[in-house]
Amino acid sequence: MNKYFESPDTLIESLKQSNYILNDNLAVAVYLSLVRKKPLFLEGEAGVGKTEIAKTLSQILKKPLIRLQLSLIHISE
Repeated sequence: MNKYFESPDTLIESLKQSNYILNDNLAVAVYLSLVRKKPLFLEGEAGVGKTEIAKTLSQILKKPLIRLQLSLIHISE
């Protein structure tokens, strides 16, 4: 299996070197999504760093970034 990072701690260090700081909980979630080769859905307020972590990981891993911009759809009856 191709492992990008040995542990969540090495993920944190790699991101720090790219000027992205994250907490342990997010590091574990990102690490597990990479190890399991599963997508990770990030949600939160504008400006909290969701897109930035995707951009930074894309650069570190030398993988293309595919960004989908979704909007909330309200259906009224």
